[in-house]
Amino acid sequence: MPTIGQAAPDFSLLNQDGVEIQLSDFRGKKVIIFAFPKANTYGCNNQACTFRDVFPQITAKNAIVLGISSDSVETLSAWKQRQGLQYDLLSDPDHQMLDSWDAWGVNLLLFKLPIGATRSYWVIDEDGILVDQQIGVRPQESVNRALATIARLSATG
Repeated sequence: MPTIGQAAPDFSLLNQDGVEIQLSDFRGKKVIIFAFPKANTYGCNNQACTFRDVFPQITAKNAIVLGISSDSVETLSAWKQRQGLQYDLLSDPDHQMLDSWDAWGVNLLLFKLPIGATRSYWVIDEDGILVDQQIGVRPQESVNRALATIARLSATG
């Protein structure tokens, strides 16, 4: 599991278009990553669409957003188009990244099966250092906290 104050572990996953995306490609920008259990469900729509709605505020702070789940590339592509999302959605069908970042397992907020991605968020600074995270978070809370963190980073940097 990544630790705040240390370098975020690099990973490489396919986005909704089947293009390989590597975390280290975004050095020099702040990165918000959010994990969600399943595309096109109520809480996930809430989370993804709220990130969509505040996207101009995020990009104004030299930051990008990446959503990640175990959904297929095809599912993510359809969802991105349906919801008008401006950022990449990454597919982790074998949940290697989600597991290694401690965001795979029983949903901590709902305690429901099946096992899947735990709604979470991480914020990484321009140097690739993890500066904020929460595993098990409500959809709106993930957006609010990530926005507050990038605002704080922008004010001090």
